[in-house]
Amino acid sequence: NNSLRNLMHNDKNKQMIKKSKVPLSEANENYFQHMRIALKISFELLSGATTAFIHAFLPSIFTTNASKKIRHLYSFVEGRNKN
Repeated sequence: NNSLRNLMHNDKNKQMIKKSKVPLSEANENYFQHMRIALKISFELLSGATTAFIHAFLPSIFTTNASKKIRHLYSFVEGRNKN
């Protein structure tokens, strides 16, 4: 319990928390909204990477999946940046 208290009061941790608030306020999101969107993007990237990896060995499948995923994510992120 003492180590947890020390962790919470550590200056580096306070700085990290303070720095984390900047992207949240710039995106006009709270912590959980930002987490949900970041996880959505990461799963989309993982999905695209997986299909591209499989396509590398089996070129006849997933022929357009990676490029479609990239365009979709680009549009999604650009749309978020305009808000």
